[in-house]
Amino acid sequence: MESVSATLLMFGLILLITSWVVLLITSFKEDFAWGLTTLFLPPLSYIYGIFAWQKTQAALVMAVMGWVFILFSL
Repeated sequence: MESVSATLLMFGLILLITSWVVLLITSFKEDFAWGLTTLFLPPLSYIYGIFAWQKTQAALVMAVMGWVFILFSL
């Protein structure tokens, strides 16, 4: 059972990092200040994602899936 848990945790972390990188690229394209905020304060990038839902929908879905995988791994 530990290998399944570790696999879910790894996929969850990969999804979270990927979603942050996608948000980083999107926020830099939108506004330089939001890009810097996303770069230096990663949790605030998800607040930006909520306000720019049309542009960041895929990244937010990836982040939610990542958290689901992490929660299932516990």
